Amino acid sequence: MTTFVDRVELHVAAGNGGHGCASVHREKFKPLGGPDGGNGGRGGDVILTVDQSVTTLLEYHHSPHRKATNGKPGEGGNRSGKDGQDLVLPVPDGTVVLDRAGNVLADLVGHGTSFVAAQGGRGGLGNAALASARRKAPGFALLGEPGDLHDIVLELKTVADVALVGYPSAGKSSLISVLSAAKPKIADYPFTTLVPNLGVVTAGSTVYTIADVPGLIPGASQGRGLGLEFLRHVERCSVLVHVLDTATLESDRDPASDLDVIEAELREYGGLGDRPRIVVLNKIDVPDGKDLAEMVRPDLEARGYRVFEVSAVAHTGLKELSFALADLVGRARAAKPKEEATRIVIRPKAVDDAGFTVTREEIDGELLFRVRGEKPERWVRQTDFNNDEAVGYLADRLNRLGVEDELMKAGARSGDGVAIGPEENAVVFDWEPSVTAGAEMLGRRGEDHRFEAPRPAAQRRRDRQAERDEATDEFEGFEPF
Repeated sequence: MTTFVDRVELHVAAGNGGHGCASVHREKFKPLGGPDGGNGGRGGDVILTVDQSVTTLLEYHHSPHRKATNGKPGEGGNRSGKDGQDLVLPVPDGTVVLDRAGNVLADLVGHGTSFVAAQGGRGGLGNAALASARRKAPGFALLGEPGDLHDIVLELKTVADVALVGYPSAGKSSLISVLSAAKPKIADYPFTTLVPNLGVVTAGSTVYTIADVPGLIPGASQGRGLGLEFLRHVERCSVLVHVLDTATLESDRDPASDLDVIEAELREYGGLGDRPRIVVLNKIDVPDGKDLAEMVRPDLEARGYRVFEVSAVAHTGLKELSFALADLVGRARAAKPKEEATRIVIRPKAVDDAGFTVTREEIDGELLFRVRGEKPERWVRQTDFNNDEAVGYLADRLNRLGVEDELMKAGARSGDGVAIGPEENAVVFDWEPSVTAGAEMLGRRGEDHRFEAPRPAAQRRRDRQAERDEATDEFEGFEPF
């Protein structure tokens, strides 16, 4: 069974905002005490947070769908709905968040670092919050906004100071097991190491981490073997250690050619050319291995490498190696720029920035005007189109924002199609220029006379009133005796 996963696709859904409530206060002797509908609660966010106790993405491999809770709707009596609970997902240190196109959204390094992967929807306002001098008793409330839905990719890149690279069975796992307290699986067959192993090494006053990366073979950077899956774990390491096998049983291999192959794969992968290298000639406890190490060492040193002869089994040369690595790690840390506190940058919008655009489109030979902007699209999502008064309120808001003026400037005429929102999820209607509504323009609660609709009950009342008026007129025509 898989116990280590370093790349998953995660489907996250934030909570929806709760709907606002349309309610009127009623009590004895006060049948119409004014609007008292509460606001809906905010939907919960989905947040990724670095947790040092988590070392793999295995949990999300088995359960890739995660959703936060929704906000509760508002209630009468000015009672607001409860906010949805945020869903906090712990991820390993060094997790990179990408979208499906491969764009980096966040690089989570350091305990407690967090990223909001999906933001919860806003709660809708109740009619108590919508009351104004012109609209004293709104017969509607705003709907809650839906939460964000995203498909993201999580990639784990091990955070370590030193990376051990080399062919399978070169002795990397044995080396990390004697340099640190790590207990990796060790066996005498290729690809024993299937997952990166981390160990902590103390050399004098320097403490650093060392990573054992699964073995690389020719073509690893192109996906052959396990190389492509785990080369990403080398990216964050500041020092690379080539572990070369001096006791290999393969006749066509030797330490120099192994080094050339691994270096070629690292160059092909890219981005690792500036890392300092150390060469470790391992397994010198074998007689032939010691002779081969002494033979190739002058050639490797002539190339500019610093060479160490070690034996993980006999614990030979380990102290010198650990202190040399500590020295390189210390230099790398000193060369890094100091981290500055995150600055909060405030970028106020321009005074004349309406926050929306109007564009002309032609679809199937018909002219369409598309309105895009955060406010118009949010207002449309919050509108209950089954309520005429709510639709009238939306028209008033769009008019005050300047949408109608921009439509006129773009050449829109009465009856032209107008779409608010993206092409895949837009509200389309036939545009009719309107004026701002006042309280005197409103009818009964839930109505707006700008949206004429047949009302059978109202028509029956009007017919009965007309009959009574007609009977009254006939009675007034009789003269008394």
